[in-house]
Amino acid sequence: MAEDDRLRKGDRVSWRSHGGEAHGEVEREITERTEAAGRTVAASPDEPQYEVRSDKSGGRAVHKPGALDKED
Repeated sequence: MAEDDRLRKGDRVSWRSHGGEAHGEVEREITERTEAAGRTVAASPDEPQYEVRSDKSGGRAVHKPGALDKED
C-alpha cells in the first residue's frame, strides 16, 4: 500500500458487516503483532491493519485495508 493510500486516525470509513454496511472512524493503524478488539492481530509495517470504531454500536473491530472504504 502506498504511503498516500494509507488510512489515518480520524478517517471516516465504511465496511461490510453482518447487518449490511457499517460506518465509523479509524482509531489507529496497527503495524505489529498485538492484541486489539479482543483478538490477536498479525500486522506488520508492510501489511497494516486498522482498528475502527462503529458509529452505530460504538464497538471496535480490526480490518485489513482492503475491507475498508474511505468516505469523502
